[in-house]
Amino acid sequence: MNWYILAVIPVFGLLVFVHELGHFLAAKWAGIRVEEFGLGFPPNVVSMRKRDRGGWEVMWFGRSREIDISNTQNPFTGTSGGASSASEAPQHTIYSLNLLPIGGFVRMPGENGDAYNDNGQYDAGSFAAKSAGKRIIVLVAGVFMNFVLAMVLFSVAYTMGQPGGYVNKPVLGDVVPGSPAAAAGLHKGDTIVSVNGQAVQTFDDLRNVVNKFVSAHKSAGSTVPVHLEVRHDNSTQDVPIVVNARTNASPDEGALGVSPKTILVSYPLWQAPFRGIQETFSTLHAFLVVIGQMITGQTAIQLSGPVGVAKVTGDYAQMTTYAGWFPILSLTAFLSINIAIFNILPFPALDGGRVVLVLIEVLRGGKRLKPEREGMINFIGFALLLLLMVVVTVNDVLHWGS
Repeated sequence: MNWYILAVIPVFGLLVFVHELGHFLAAKWAGIRVEEFGLGFPPNVVSMRKRDRGGWEVMWFGRSREIDISNTQNPFTGTSGGASSASEAPQHTIYSLNLLPIGGFVRMPGENGDAYNDNGQYDAGSFAAKSAGKRIIVLVAGVFMNFVLAMVLFSVAYTMGQPGGYVNKPVLGDVVPGSPAAAAGLHKGDTIVSVNGQAVQTFDDLRNVVNKFVSAHKSAGSTVPVHLEVRHDNSTQDVPIVVNARTNASPDEGALGVSPKTILVSYPLWQAPFRGIQETFSTLHAFLVVIGQMITGQTAIQLSGPVGVAKVTGDYAQMTTYAGWFPILSLTAFLSINIAIFNILPFPALDGGRVVLVLIEVLRGGKRLKPEREGMINFIGFALLLLLMVVVTVNDVLHWGS
């Protein structure tokens, strides 16, 4: 198993957190009561909420979420000190961590226009009570934050260094785990002096000599011994090493399973943000061009779900061993822009679809859709998105190794 695939957890967690943080901060600015800020989807693992009498209440596995126990002596149980009714529940936001790490949410009263007080009017602290302008700002805040995150990540990536080429020497930048080179004892930073007695001056020389030798001996079996003279990193002596090169290796890994040492090109701290902003808008433009081509049928529709994203993230995370942090940072920025564009699409249940409903309300002179109708539209949209995710995930699993 490629354990680098686990990098998808912090990557996706960051993207979701920043997106939902945008909604959360905008809601607080608009005076909307946020009932819950959750990472992941239920079932709930642990939640925290401020107490009316000070301190924090910790709630495990969804317990005591509707009551406030201000006098509890054990903050990890939430059971002592008496209970109050649901009507007396505090107005503080619940911050929750949930089991399914595939998303997040900011729960506000009146999101479907259905939060009324005892007088039949909108609850003053609900989403529905706010003006159309404030509601639109809250809805697009998550998308805005994803674009900001992309700019920041691209800026950091360019500050830390972008792979700008290879060292013009036969120096190993990475040795793939489990490869013939790794089995023979080669390591990152080793210099290859000769191959089968033939001196090599550059990594291209190394690649060409090995490929020519392997091609000439393919009939010998799945592997063929290649004799190398190697100078290990921080050593002045050359040592002989025999590597059983693969005769049927993929172009990505090569017969030995090694890659050249890369040169990182970094930008000054004052210049990197400009480069990051430029890269964000260039990526956005490229996205829009591809979407337009898919809509017009100029290119095939290409979708990837959580499984596909996890595989790509694992591959890019593994590249950090020889190419620095640029690959994974730039990929995370790319995914952040992807999430922003996806969420702003005018489709029910997405942020863009809900913005459309608010704009329809404005065009109707402030007349709102019935809460039941708005809720049904969003429910159907969510169901279709869930179905699409299942289909895409199955496709990703079937094409995992391709």
